[in-house]
Amino acid sequence: MYRPIVFALVAFLLVGCATPIPAPQDPLAQIVEDEIAQKQIPGAVVLVGSGDRILYRRAIGNRAIEPGQIAMTPGTVFDIASLTKVVVTTTLTMQLVEAGKLRLDEKVAQVWPQFAANGKAGITIEQLLRHTSGLPSGVERKTDWHGYQAALQRVVATRPTDPPGTLFRYSDVNFLTLGEVVRRVGAAPLDRQAQTKIFAPLGMRETRYLPPDSWHSFIAPTTRETPTGVVHDPTAARMGGVAGQAGLFSTADDLARFVQALLLGSPILKPATVERMTRIEAGPNGTRRALGWDSVSPFDAGMGAAFGPASYGHTGYTGTAIWVDPVRRRYMIVLANRVHPEDRGSVRNLRQHLAEKISAMSDKDLVAAGE
Repeated sequence: MYRPIVFALVAFLLVGCATPIPAPQDPLAQIVEDEIAQKQIPGAVVLVGSGDRILYRRAIGNRAIEPGQIAMTPGTVFDIASLTKVVVTTTLTMQLVEAGKLRLDEKVAQVWPQFAANGKAGITIEQLLRHTSGLPSGVERKTDWHGYQAALQRVVATRPTDPPGTLFRYSDVNFLTLGEVVRRVGAAPLDRQAQTKIFAPLGMRETRYLPPDSWHSFIAPTTRETPTGVVHDPTAARMGGVAGQAGLFSTADDLARFVQALLLGSPILKPATVERMTRIEAGPNGTRRALGWDSVSPFDAGMGAAFGPASYGHTGYTGTAIWVDPVRRRYMIVLANRVHPEDRGSVRNLRQHLAEKISAMSDKDLVAAGE
């Protein structure tokens, strides 16, 4: 008489055992989804690595919402905006320093004599890298100028607003200038030097200036007014798309290869050069920065505090960020197109909350979250 009850109990247990165990919640995806729900971004790619291991890689949301929705993919190509400053311009500058072709204390005017005009004779290469040159944040764009040489003419005409070395002011003029310094000393256009001296040695096959038409279906669009594959930064666009301050397009995986090269050694920079480049030093206005790279400044969105006092990174206007903890050899790459479609979104909370959560998670937890 107990047999039906026993059978029923066994059947219940078997059904229970067959029920799938819910996948562990992904707290990083939840952070991104919250920002999507608040219409700050259409989507993002988040990648976290430790040394040569990728712990977490996920695409969340959409890369486009106009004119129709297109799902985000891990291989989406982004306009990485001011990450150009560190991936290309700082790296090439430090390669020239490493080769003895340039000195950090060298006056810019020694390389580019016309630059000395209008009170700029005393500005050094290091002051450009640290944003302590005293130059304004951008070049004049009120007149309808176009072309690389036209941009250089406006740099020459620019006058410092503060004595060099006395004030931190984040300035695109600094890295536009460095791009021209690299072009002159390296004896080749900036994009060609980047390809031969950085991208090719590291296998960064999906990173370049001026992406071809064949890439367009994989590129995250920016604003309605900006054609796909054209840099969003207005000064870089007027310059033809190749500049020291912006213009680069890349993917999360390629940027991971670049960061791994800094952490683990590579053919592009010697370890001593990387250490010099990423050493955090106190500067004016209470800032702490490295050469080219940020640490604690008005632009770090709390990532520096989350990743620790030795950490360094950079952000890009379009919604991109790299942040590196050299002590734990851990890094975070966040690529979002916050400017799509109306240039209204914000990624400050996204960056800060991701950095705080990632820094608190173990490698095992990160791997589990991404599965």
